[in-house]
Amino acid sequence: MTLDRIRHPALHGKVMTATDAARFIQDGMTVGMSGFTRAGDCKAVPAALAQRAESEPLRITLITGASLGHDTDKILADADVLARRLPFQVDRTLRRKINAGEVMFIDQHLSETAEQLRGHHLAPVDVAIIEATCITEDGGLIPTTSVGNSAQFVQQARHIIIEINESVPTSFEGMHDIYNLEERPHRQPVPLTAADQRIGQPHIQLDLDRVAAIVFTREPDSPSNVLPPDAETRAIAAHINRFLAQEVKAGRMPDTLYPLQAGIGTIANAVLHGFEESDFHGLTMYSEVLQDSAIALLDSGKLAFASAASMTLSGDVYQRVIDNMEFYKSRIALRPQEISNLPEIVRRLGIIALNTALEFDIYGNVNSTHVNGTHMMNGIGGSGDFARNAHLSIFVSKSIAKHGDISSVVPMVPHMDHNEHDVDILVTEIGLADLRGLAPRERAIRIIDNCAHPDYREELRDYFNRACQYAGGQTPHLLDEAFSWHTRYLKTQSMKPARAHRPVREAEAALMD
Repeated sequence: MTLDRIRHPALHGKVMTATDAARFIQDGMTVGMSGFTRAGDCKAVPAALAQRAESEPLRITLITGASLGHDTDKILADADVLARRLPFQVDRTLRRKINAGEVMFIDQHLSETAEQLRGHHLAPVDVAIIEATCITEDGGLIPTTSVGNSAQFVQQARHIIIEINESVPTSFEGMHDIYNLEERPHRQPVPLTAADQRIGQPHIQLDLDRVAAIVFTREPDSPSNVLPPDAETRAIAAHINRFLAQEVKAGRMPDTLYPLQAGIGTIANAVLHGFEESDFHGLTMYSEVLQDSAIALLDSGKLAFASAASMTLSGDVYQRVIDNMEFYKSRIALRPQEISNLPEIVRRLGIIALNTALEFDIYGNVNSTHVNGTHMMNGIGGSGDFARNAHLSIFVSKSIAKHGDISSVVPMVPHMDHNEHDVDILVTEIGLADLRGLAPRERAIRIIDNCAHPDYREELRDYFNRACQYAGGQTPHLLDEAFSWHTRYLKTQSMKPARAHRPVREAEAALMD
């Protein structure tokens, strides 16, 4: 521990252990914690909370930016600390508790959490726990690898606990761009007109009187666990590159494209890697998270600038960023997620949005969150912020899952996160369906022909043709069959017909793995 990282001497006396700092958090409180997609999350105080819960009642509402690393959600869920959780998670243990009704989960568009706190739609934050690399002479908190909702938590919380992570170099200072939205009704337009523009401060300003504790840690972020591109994701990337090249040739966008956004996960990361093989240059990103693919594009010169709310990187790539910080700091801005995901800016910049679907139906409605329409996987994240407002809203998925027992293209999605009005392009490894300017019956034909796996294509055509013949309407459906593929899976553990029946609970568990 070195006090050099606390450059405001009045705060030196606030240093204490994580156990002592956790005492500021009491049963029933609302806690705002830094962390966005395993980046910039707090390490020590959450563990101390879980340990304390072993000997006394302690249940809280936990609000973060997005998902946490270091199994923090698992540790808190196992300790029964979490009564309510929002706005996003990816932990299997917490997911089971959510689906069992033991933790109340609020699935939110990531741009809305800070806004709802500001508007008092949610219970106010009692304690904020924020990871930082240092505190400046003027009481400015320098975040680490994410900003997320930290600025709003600090602005609202009665008590602020700061975890200074000595494993993160102080050279991160200058990478962040903190802009706070004004209160309504006199809010002004956000003055950002380009992805590489900086409009705020490089720090989160602290009210020193509300700083309750400072804890030192040395544990790095959990490394990204995304898989490398495979044959299917490379095919998806190739379809998208060809499509965007056609858009440029048609004069609908410049050869530098419009700013890119990509959701978290293996498929989105692999699709971005595909731009390395493209002819595009001078690209920019205005996204919510930067993965290894964004760093690779910066290294190759394909990407000129990247803006996001967090960096979620593998260990080797993170070290490369640290070793070449001046290069990356001039090309990356980390912002609050209510700015990175702000619909006003997404619409203004003309974002090309690339997000992942669990499944989509023959009319283009997308399910991103709920297995069989009932069981939460992770959450909607920021995909809705971008899909509704993007210049191009693209959703990608492999055409099949579970070794072919699940089709990602179904007659009707049992849960809808993004309706057909917000979806422009659907892509699987089979092909790309451009849905712009098409009516529902035209969309169905194009999706089935271009995106469905051959094992399921004829059955989808048969369903659609019979729906047109017997049901009719603007969006034909056979209501007694619309979810039959999902119920078939629950009974047989396959969407394909003629499989031996298996218990419903066993099928649900297999689908969630």
